[in-house]
Formats: sequence, C-alpha cells, structure tokens
Amino acid sequence: MTDIACPGQQIGDLTITAISDGYLAGSLDLLSNIDPADATRMQERAGIKDHAAIHIGCYLVRGGGRTILIDAGAGGFKQWGGRLKANLALAGIQPSEIDTILLTHAHPDHVGGLVDASGEAVFPNAELVAHNREIAFWQDDGNLSRAPERARGNFLLARQAFDAYRDRLRTLDAGEVLPGIAAMPFPGHTVGHTGYRLESCGRNLLVWGDIVHFPQIQIPRPDVSIAFDQDSHLAAATRSRLLDLVSSERLLIAGMHLGELGFARIEKTGGNFGVIYEGFPENSSKASRRIRFQALGHLENRRNGVEQRHVQPLQPVIHRIGLRRKLDDHHLRTSVYEKPLPMNAQSEEGAIFVSGLIPLIAIGT
Repeated sequence: MTDIACPGQQIGDLTITAISDGYLAGSLDLLSNIDPADATRMQERAGIKDHAAIHIGCYLVRGGGRTILIDAGAGGFKQWGGRLKANLALAGIQPSEIDTILLTHAHPDHVGGLVDASGEAVFPNAELVAHNREIAFWQDDGNLSRAPERARGNFLLARQAFDAYRDRLRTLDAGEVLPGIAAMPFPGHTVGHTGYRLESCGRNLLVWGDIVHFPQIQIPRPDVSIAFDQDSHLAAATRSRLLDLVSSERLLIAGMHLGELGFARIEKTGGNFGVIYEGFPENSSKASRRIRFQALGHLENRRNGVEQRHVQPLQPVIHRIGLRRKLDDHHLRTSVYEKPLPMNAQSEEGAIFVSGLIPLIAIGT
C-alpha cells in the first residue's frame, strides 16, 4: 500500500472502501491487438514507470448492518499481493467481521486470499457468493484435464477456496444479491465474470471486476485484450459497450485493476475514452486530477508500505438516468452478453478450447 490508504466513497447509506492487496508482475506482451512499443508509450505518458505491474484491488462495503468484501486478492499466491489482511486492519476490520464475500470471478488474484497456507478459510463467518457458471467451470474435471501444467495450480486453488466455504457457498446468476447490491454478468474475461452495482439513496456505483488490467491502455483502446481473457472477442465487446454506458451516465466505477486510487469515472471526448480518478477534492478540475495522477504515477510501482495517509470518502452526486433499464436492456444483453461470437481457430499458449468455440484461459487474473 502507498501513502494513499483506503480511498473511499459514500453511496447513499453504503460506504465502499478500496483495499489494496498489492501487485502482481504482468507483461505488456500479454496484450493483443496492440504493438508492445505503443503499449509502452501509453504507460509512459500516464507516468507509470513499472509498465508491467498490475495492481490487485478488493472492495469493502459497509452499511445496513452488513460488512461485505468484494474479492479477496491473491493472498501471496505465486508471490502476488498478500496485503489484504493488513490493509483491512488499517480500515479497522478483522477477517471475522466479514459476513459476505462477493466474487467477481475465480482467478487466483481474486480467490487466493480466501484461504490460508493450510487451506482453511481466512474469513470464518463469511458466506461466499459467486456466479454459478464460474464455480461450474473450475469444478469441471474436463476443464482441468485440458489445462496446461502451469495452470493446474489455479484450478486446485479455486477448488480449495470453494471447498473451504462449502457449507456457506451461494451461487447466483443475475439480480439482487443483497439489499442495494445487484449482480451483473460481464462475460468474456471468464465465463462467469460478474460485476456488482451498488445503489442507495439515488446514488450508484459499479464494481466492474476485471474489465481492464492496464487501465491507461485498455480504456482508450477497448479493443486491446489480455491473454487472461477466456474469450478475447467477447471481453473486448463487453468492455466497449460498458465504457460507452458508464461514460454517458457519468457513473462512478470501481475495478480490481484500476489502481490504488480505486475509483474513477470514464469520459468520452471526440470518440475516445479516458479515465479520471476520484479521491481528489470535490472542487478540483479534471485537468488537475489528470496532472496529479501523472505526478503520482509512481504509486503504481511501489509495493512496500510507507507512511499512511487516509483519504476521506467523497460523496459524488450520481444521476439515475435509466441506469437499471440500460444495464438490463434486452438488446444489450443479447448483443453483448449472450450472442456467441466467431472465434479464430488458432490456439494461443495456455488456451483451452471448450466445444471448439470459446478459448478459456486458466492461467490468468
């Protein structure tokens, strides 16, 4: 964690806090549909010195008598992350206080923090909630048998996590999960990749999971996918539609790989998408937010804790202009979320082809 600890937002009666689990070492070579040199230049323009570092974020939601965690980080798996418990403590929360864990998906940097080294549940009182298709995928022995050797550990970790919470595991599809929180399928990254919409007192926030891994690249270039995506074409289509939606609604977003600032809005100018991070004084201009983000680019590169400084939650006014209707619109669901897309038959390293249609990457984040 850096000197900006626990950025937060107030969404009506719900308080949501960004909790860093640390970083994982990625590579710009994992990106498709972009020249690595162009990707490097985009990272440099954003002030990001460690171009390959991917931040791992989780979100703590409090309100209505509930203490909810969205994703659990990597927990030190493959030496990724592992700072969740310490940073929850900085936010004043012990693992036993978490009553619900909502999973966006079951890649290791999202479920590794669910269990300790002995395979026991880290959150002893928490119900674990995940999309039914996500659980089915990782529990499928056929998928495991087709996985490359380096990916088998990811299957075993996901199964270990599900098993540790087997007596309090709940599956979902879409719709309300808890009061004020609705699940929204965003497939492409994984078959059961799920976002969560928070709504309270006329305010909204969308936790979009792994819609992006390198935000300074994939937001202005939504066509750029990453090798971790199970279906790169569907992931790109979902990302493009979602960016268009959240920018038109000025919807506050949160994402597991947005960076340590945790919260942002997407703007569209001249047909191009850009990201503006929240966590700054309410009267600061968009330009100053961009400048300050660039000046703080080194935050994306620092992995060790330093002096902590709390950022007080903001209370942005978010207008509800047909948000539920647009996100649930039948045309949007059928054209982006349900319609099969033709796939290139060429296999990529680490890809698993199921029914010859969707490449499932089991090695990713």
